[in-house]
Amino acid sequence: MIYLFLQYLAYHTAVKIPAVFLYASTRMILAAMTTLLLTIFMGPRFINKLYALKTGQSIRVEDCPMLAELHQKKKETPTMGGILILISMLISLLLWMDLQSSFTLILCLATVWLGFLGGMDDYLKMKHKNSKGLPAKKKFGMQLLFAIILGLYLLWPPLGEAIHFGNWFPPIEVNFGEYFFPFKKGALFALGGAGLILAFVITIVVVTGTSNAVNLTDGLDGLASGCIILVAVVLSIFAFLSNNSEMARYLNIPYIEGCAEIGVYLCAIAGACLGFLWYNGYPAQVFMGDTGSLALGGILGTAAVLMRREFLLAVVGGIFVIEAISVILQVLSYRYRNKKRIFRCAPLHHHFEFKGWPEQKVVIRFWIVGLILALIGLASIKFQ
Repeated sequence: MIYLFLQYLAYHTAVKIPAVFLYASTRMILAAMTTLLLTIFMGPRFINKLYALKTGQSIRVEDCPMLAELHQKKKETPTMGGILILISMLISLLLWMDLQSSFTLILCLATVWLGFLGGMDDYLKMKHKNSKGLPAKKKFGMQLLFAIILGLYLLWPPLGEAIHFGNWFPPIEVNFGEYFFPFKKGALFALGGAGLILAFVITIVVVTGTSNAVNLTDGLDGLASGCIILVAVVLSIFAFLSNNSEMARYLNIPYIEGCAEIGVYLCAIAGACLGFLWYNGYPAQVFMGDTGSLALGGILGTAAVLMRREFLLAVVGGIFVIEAISVILQVLSYRYRNKKRIFRCAPLHHHFEFKGWPEQKVVIRFWIVGLILALIGLASIKFQ
């Protein structure tokens, strides 16, 4: 709203507005500061409310019986802290993003859709202490439905044109059949015609896969929050560069008009998670729950698809990829190798806990690996 108001004053009145307030870089900084301050200052009252509602963290021990002993102290720590993160992000979206942009609409829809889904899952776990929340098929089905709608919107132009109203939500002028790989100049490959079916499948896998991978990573105090910050910052830098035609041409990256809005929202995510980390760091006063992890993961996946940076996300979000793979391998081994396990417990961070690593050490070392991967992702801008 503030951004649209400033635009109106600058272009339709005699009021002189400093151009700096209309720059994407300024709005990225302001979005991050807004969510950071909101989460920090709203945090204590919000956490007290969650304690009053008795939204304690449920601990599932079927696959890892020792987990109950290790995490017994977390049992009364409230969850659903993701509500605080998402509310601050949506406020920042309303204040600093272009509300006429299709990117803004898509990211807002992803936040509300997946946040509501995760919230329902957390609510059922809270209401029924022995409940697993939403049935896995229903939860995945709702994630899948969002990804399908997104894929159709991006790859089937008539749908994009159908929601176009004057200057509001114009179709996105991007070839979503092209795929780019870090350190590789130009497109790695392009899909067209019948190949768009594969592009549609890739879109679904990236969005749902990232949403669930971040959810699996959210198992230790501050682990998911810290890793999300690193990924969001790297992707926001790419969004900012891709929004400038001259920079994009110089760096051999795709130019995507208007994708600065993605950068603004990714900075809002980074600020919100940094503020949330104030309370989520060890020992955690609150957990984000599925409300936060499912939504934030889905937003990262959606942003990567919109920017044509699916492979970059796999690199800088390598922690999420490894955590998800560890669970898949564990399940397959248990099912097809006569109940033999590869890891002492999955996801991978619990494996290191059982090896005797203190929780803080596991989190910090995963952060360090995440930082290294983020730096590799940034280095790919020049080395291509």
